[in-house]
Amino acid sequence: MGSEWFAVVVALVAVLTAAVIRGYSGFGFAMVAVTGMSLVMPPVLAVPLVLILEVVASIQLLPQVWRDISWASLRCLFVGSMAAIPLGVFLLSSLPEVPMRVGISMLVLGTAILLARGFALKRMPGCSFTLFVGVLCGVFNGAAAIGGPPAVLFYLSSPAAVSVSRASIIVYFLGIDLATLGVAGYRQLVTVQTLALAAACLIPLVVGIALGSRIFQRIDQVLFRRNVLWLLMALATAGLLRSLF
Repeated sequence: MGSEWFAVVVALVAVLTAAVIRGYSGFGFAMVAVTGMSLVMPPVLAVPLVLILEVVASIQLLPQVWRDISWASLRCLFVGSMAAIPLGVFLLSSLPEVPMRVGISMLVLGTAILLARGFALKRMPGCSFTLFVGVLCGVFNGAAAIGGPPAVLFYLSSPAAVSVSRASIIVYFLGIDLATLGVAGYRQLVTVQTLALAAACLIPLVVGIALGSRIFQRIDQVLFRRNVLWLLMALATAGLLRSLF
């Protein structure tokens, strides 16, 4: 019983921390929450739980960002993601976790470093490249609930304004998480225990999102972009170290 309560406390702290980051940047919740929860529970429980909380977080942020959404890029991103989600969920239930996490972390870290060194696109990519990014997101999200980094890096490297990038990322998360959660439910990965833990995490989730959103409203675009890149590199490094050691 003591170990179960300890697991719940760790989960609540992970959710609060991740929610502040999510409210500020528009992403990062899953990477932080899954990393923290995986210390005390198996990924097959942590991943569906985080997907449920991600959906709630996106719905909470949606009214704030609706006017800034880039629907043109999102359409192609969604098509690629939806096609690849079943493959990602299959990998979650069938393959070892470590190789998948090492590969994802190295890809995210390398791309974030490239962007931090000044790489940027002069115009928004066409639908073909956006579809490819969507496929990566779908596989990563289904396999480890961390499909956001390719989409985040896609928008950060584009000439889109910070508000447009953040809004599009938030809406993208809502769509891909709903789809991934549906597939996970179909494969019976969402249980009564998952729903009970999600209910317990709602208060720290709502409080953290509100706090992070307030921080975003008080920061300039250059500092926001730099902070997000540092956050991506830190999360990728943490994921890599956790997988290797």
